[in-house]
Amino acid sequence: MRYFLLVTVTMILISACAGNPQYGNKVVSISDLNDRSMQIVREYKIGIGDVLDVNVWKNSDLGVSAPVRPDGKISAPLVGDIVVAGLTPEKVAEDITLKLSKFIRTPNVTVIMTNLSSTTYISRVRVTGAVAQNSSLEHSQGMTILDAVLAAGGPNEFADTEETKLFRRVEGETLLIPIDLNSILVDGNLNDNIVLMPGDTITIPERIF
Repeated sequence: MRYFLLVTVTMILISACAGNPQYGNKVVSISDLNDRSMQIVREYKIGIGDVLDVNVWKNSDLGVSAPVRPDGKISAPLVGDIVVAGLTPEKVAEDITLKLSKFIRTPNVTVIMTNLSSTTYISRVRVTGAVAQNSSLEHSQGMTILDAVLAAGGPNEFADTEETKLFRRVEGETLLIPIDLNSILVDGNLNDNIVLMPGDTITIPERIF
């Protein structure tokens, strides 16, 4: 009787572990992922070496494209030196708008990141597991899961492509997104071929023989 109870409890524990994400990862759907991913873009903090493109609508002479200096500042016409490091592009646009409002009426300022030098490694995309070559790739706008996997040489002969996982950090937590890479490669199903974000990690496990 004790043996039966021990086996029963053990099987329950195994089932529970198999059905839940490991290492604190939260499993989400692709649609939920797309909503959360926009938060990464909105919350990006400017760093030393990043290049900012400042534009003032109908006042092109007040615009500037400049790298963030070691002191965390850039210089802009009429504004002078302004601290940008550690701020979001939206906050910098607000600060410049406030300063320019002393010189022109209702300035319309936009700040665009044109080079993310401060996140050379943080922003890289990693492809690990059963691929021809584990890779750390420079993130490019529009890069998809298929692009990254092919850049890593594609899945090897031991890959369990149907169990591919994408890990993404959003709002301080790691999201785990199940990806059917086999469906992308074999069936041409592009629903899972989502656009990657800086810092994403793709893992392809090996088949259990």
